[in-house]
Amino acid sequence: MPSVKDGLLSVKLFTGYPLHAKLYLAFRDDADSPAIGYVGSSNLTMTGLLRQGELNVDVLDHDATAKLASWFQERWDDQFSIDITQDLIAVIEASWAREQPVPPYHIYLKMAYTLSQEARTGIAEEVLPERFEKDLFPFQKDAVKIAARRLKEHGGVLIGDVVGLGKTITATAVASVFHHLQTLVICPKNLESMWNDYAHAYDVNMKVIPITQAGQLAGERHYPLVIVDESHNLRNREGQRYALVKDYIAQHESRVILLSATPYNKTYLDLASQLRLFVDPEKDIGIAPEMLIREKGPLFQNQKECRPRTLRAFEYSEYADDWRELMGCYLIRRTRSFIKASAHTEPESGRRYLLFPDGRRSFFPARTPCTLQFPVDPADPTDRYARLYSDEVVKPIAGLALPRYGLGGYENKATASERTPTEQEQMENLSRAGKRLMGFCRTGLFKRLESSGNVFILSLERHILRNCVFLHALQNNLPLPIGSQDVDMLDSRITDEDEDDPLNRAQAAPLAGGFPETGGDCL
Repeated sequence: MPSVKDGLLSVKLFTGYPLHAKLYLAFRDDADSPAIGYVGSSNLTMTGLLRQGELNVDVLDHDATAKLASWFQERWDDQFSIDITQDLIAVIEASWAREQPVPPYHIYLKMAYTLSQEARTGIAEEVLPERFEKDLFPFQKDAVKIAARRLKEHGGVLIGDVVGLGKTITATAVASVFHHLQTLVICPKNLESMWNDYAHAYDVNMKVIPITQAGQLAGERHYPLVIVDESHNLRNREGQRYALVKDYIAQHESRVILLSATPYNKTYLDLASQLRLFVDPEKDIGIAPEMLIREKGPLFQNQKECRPRTLRAFEYSEYADDWRELMGCYLIRRTRSFIKASAHTEPESGRRYLLFPDGRRSFFPARTPCTLQFPVDPADPTDRYARLYSDEVVKPIAGLALPRYGLGGYENKATASERTPTEQEQMENLSRAGKRLMGFCRTGLFKRLESSGNVFILSLERHILRNCVFLHALQNNLPLPIGSQDVDMLDSRITDEDEDDPLNRAQAAPLAGGFPETGGDCL
């Protein structure tokens, strides 16, 4: 197939002055119509020729076409017209449109280079405060610079490094980068003293407020930067604390740093709820849920109530690829395996290590699983392990009815024809999940008993309290709060609720539609 390289086409760039005109001339061996001109607005693109409403006029008059040809030739021969044919050939040869296929590896490198543009810019341009240089590992320094860049570009960032990789000192360093902005830290009560220690140690102007005192935010003065530690506790956008934190951030137009090792728990809406703390769900964020649009097509893309390039549009998507694309704008997350893979290697032993600024090496421990055997004597009444696995302990736990986790087994089939599609789907989900949840609950209770008697009793007390809420709802013909009633609620390590939270006590009364800080649907 002929190409530009064959000399059949020449391209010139007119630089004399700005030129906004579209003229297409065709010459042919025909005495009656030797030339045809087209003057209009169409570009020679798929959109210009087929999709947009362009206006064009065909010119057949001999005199008119001659004048158009003369107009074109004057500019073609103008001293400010530069022949760019060879430059165009070089550009095409270096692009994806060249004749020789691009190796897949080169495409991968190009994608990686493009996707990392913001991170590379942050690392290259942001400056780390000197007092953090000796205390941060290289991967933490990079996180600080990338987070600072995203804070400037997007108004917020979610630092989601796994436990133990230093999210707290990373966020403190980011706050120090924005030293001109006074910082407000909102955290669980048990972390209040830790944040105060970091603020003092690194001389960062931060005020720390426990999330248990979120009610004070309404009267708090202006803080341009807000850090929310353990932000996964604000997954429920219907919760009172969520509203207090969100209203403060919106009122003061604060930039936001979210910290959570587990930002995603049950659904992708967990992520959306946290992003909503600083992202307007109706604002154009520059990207759209492409997988969802591909499935729904123009029906979704053209609906007025939900523009595609918004956070609200992503909330309709259940595709992991859409959420990876979205979180690529806001999330910084590294795992231990990532850190280990990029660490130094000792030539003699092959062991991986991190290098402290003073030259010390911190080696990654080799995790070698092994079996530990110990004798168990069921006949010995003092053998606590034997008693733990005895029938008198195992059978009562295994025999728990747990009706709150098996609501599908209490279905009133006589009302099936009266349900809405949403209610019917809800019932089907309850039926599928019931046995699994009851199994998880029994296993969770046994693990708590293995941990210690105190935590087991604590779990039982919480379980009884929630049963009382259900009984209250049943006795008073109120909706049953079912949305978040799963095994995770038995574990305070996951919920990270503060025992002395006055807001929790204030909300201890049964609520139709969900438990405090859990939310949920109503049946």
